[in-house]
Amino acid sequence: MKYWKKMIAPAIIVLVTVLYYIGIVVFFMAVPGVPVGFRVLMIVVPLILSAVMIGVFISRIKEIQGGEEDDLSQY
Repeated sequence: MKYWKKMIAPAIIVLVTVLYYIGIVVFFMAVPGVPVGFRVLMIVVPLILSAVMIGVFISRIKEIQGGEEDDLSQY
């Protein structure tokens, strides 16, 4: 793995963000008295955001492994 140093920062950011979203989900599952519609919304949205974040991270890993380390060269 030649580019592992360039993958550390994105991996840490994804990990922290996904853990934050999971914390939000756990919080809204544990708090009593929250209306069901709001609870579902506050559970589904962070889970969708986590899935998107992981997908973008996988895409970024492929870019780094492909040798394209600078996204700004596309613009």
